Amino acid sequence: MRSLIERLWARHGWFFVASALAALFLWVLPALAAAQTAPSSPTAPTVPIPQVNIGVGQARSPQEVVGALQILLLLTVLALAPTLLVMVTAFTRIIVVLSFVRTAMGTQQVPPNQVLVGLALLLTFFVMNPVITDVNKNAVQPYLKHQISQSVALDRAATPLRAFMFKQTREKDIQLFYSITKEPRPTQQKDVPTYLLVPAFVLSELKTAFQIGFAIYVPFIIIDMVVASILLSMGMMMIPPVIISLPFKVLIFILVDGWDLTVSALFQSFKT
Repeated sequence: MRSLIERLWARHGWFFVASALAALFLWVLPALAAAQTAPSSPTAPTVPIPQVNIGVGQARSPQEVVGALQILLLLTVLALAPTLLVMVTAFTRIIVVLSFVRTAMGTQQVPPNQVLVGLALLLTFFVMNPVITDVNKNAVQPYLKHQISQSVALDRAATPLRAFMFKQTREKDIQLFYSITKEPRPTQQKDVPTYLLVPAFVLSELKTAFQIGFAIYVPFIIIDMVVASILLSMGMMMIPPVIISLPFKVLIFILVDGWDLTVSALFQSFKT
């Protein structure tokens, strides 16, 4: 009897397996699905599901229109916040100088972009701390306490920020945009509109950053030239000089405490 069963399984085992799978898909699984979709008993607890509705309706009063416009303006400012941070703060100079350091060393993606951007943001907050403190004290806090209006708060917030930009902007760059727009030259700094001051400030920041980057590049170029000359004199022309010079550049950068020198040079450039 046992040998008969073994012979039947050896010949027709696949048929039994296929029949079991068919029964599973045709009867068992539909039954389970029906049981899950069946309505629950009245005594079973129900979990409320929140629903969010976003719609556009007709305003019934001028206050509702003003509120909607303020929300729209706030969303626009939040969307442009990264651009404003780059354009009107010290972030531009700092991130360009840090990128020059990495490129001059030839370490490719070390440190990675996330580290450079994070370090640049922290240094930007450190440099802009006096401006942020002034804006918070004279503009934000009085506005939150309903002591001044929104327009007055914006004017007070722009004053220390414009003073910072004027301190770092060259007159030549401001004159460039005045010559482009053909507007009359102002006699005082307060007469310079912000839409002309911001691009002039960005150009000045880029020029200063490239000057610092050139000073950083020179010692690394000297190391590359020395290594290339040594390899050429030894007849090792098939070896790229970058492979040999990279460890020496990293070692010298560590020995002279290069990151501290770079950060101190950045802060000294903002104090001038």
